[in-house]
Amino acid sequence: MVLPLLALAAAAFGIGTTEFVIMGLLPEVARDFSVSTPAAGMLISGYAIGVTIGAPILAIVTAKWPRKQALIGLMGLFILGNALCALAPSYAMLMVARVVTAFCHAAFFGIGSVVAADLVPRNKRAQAVAMMFTGLTVANIIGVPFGTALGHVAGWRAPFWAVVAIGLIAATALAVWLPKVATPQGGGILGEFRKIAETQTQLALLISTLASVSMFSVVTYIAYILRDVTGFTAAEESWVLLLFGAGITAGGLVGGKLADWRLMRGLAIIFCMIAVVLAVFSFTSHYKVPTLVTVFFWGMFAFAVVPAAQVRVIDKAQGAPNLAPTLNQGAFNLGNASGAWLGGAMLGAGYPLTNLPWLGAAVALIGFAVVILSGALDRKRQQPAYQP
Repeated sequence: MVLPLLALAAAAFGIGTTEFVIMGLLPEVARDFSVSTPAAGMLISGYAIGVTIGAPILAIVTAKWPRKQALIGLMGLFILGNALCALAPSYAMLMVARVVTAFCHAAFFGIGSVVAADLVPRNKRAQAVAMMFTGLTVANIIGVPFGTALGHVAGWRAPFWAVVAIGLIAATALAVWLPKVATPQGGGILGEFRKIAETQTQLALLISTLASVSMFSVVTYIAYILRDVTGFTAAEESWVLLLFGAGITAGGLVGGKLADWRLMRGLAIIFCMIAVVLAVFSFTSHYKVPTLVTVFFWGMFAFAVVPAAQVRVIDKAQGAPNLAPTLNQGAFNLGNASGAWLGGAMLGAGYPLTNLPWLGAAVALIGFAVVILSGALDRKRQQPAYQP
């Protein structure tokens, strides 16, 4: 089943590249359309909103579609959205194109993770999901830097044409390599929403959100920490972030293996390690070499949560096979925005940059507590009823 998973990873690579590549090209976009820097920045926020809104909409639209057909259709929407980005004659049209592109994001990762898990034996599910998400991490290491460099040389529209080509390759690979997968049978849309409302499903989604809050409360401001606290130059900062990306890539694989070993125990260990590493980072951030080591392990443990949390949602929401995995992507994006806001609020209140890792560590401990609570509820449900 390696080739189907590679096809899913290729699609994830394209989606990850188009999401983040525009960050390094905002000045060129703002200048081309004569808009302010904050207005250009809204192209990133617009994408995140599109991911969150698009998740339930496309989950409902594709609920009755065969999974292979749904994934190829979503890649078609992805290709169309990026082509519109490359051709956009105005800022408004570019915003619409970004939102259109974002709509397929959560739905693809949600459906794709279920398909990846179904392609392998049960004890390999998290590793299969991790392999698909490796495409997303590689996008941050290779796709985004090279896309940004291409944009600086050939104009900001060029990376979007490159992503269109990636999308076409991924769609072809899915059509050729992905076997037919049965459409999951849920309880209808209302039944799926009822399943989403159950306590264990909500706790599973909360685990994803808290993991993302912990990460983005710090990583959003990592450039300031590396420059103002550690003393790295702007050029050196890029290499540190590349090391962080390498940690993220390793983390997806580590998280998959831990989750396949013991899902809840693995999640508990990962959240504990995130808290420990971030607490250490508040001290090591003053020194260059220790920072390099800490940043790598932070990236590894921070992303190790992703495949494990996705499988947990799939397990706890088996009656909502279309809606739950896509909403989990919305949960991660909600955590992205919330973490950035919390970190900004702490800095706005006058706290130093070195306090941000403590904030991330505290959120990770809350995530640990939620994992323990959810595991306890599992054990309580498994206990036989008392017979007098």
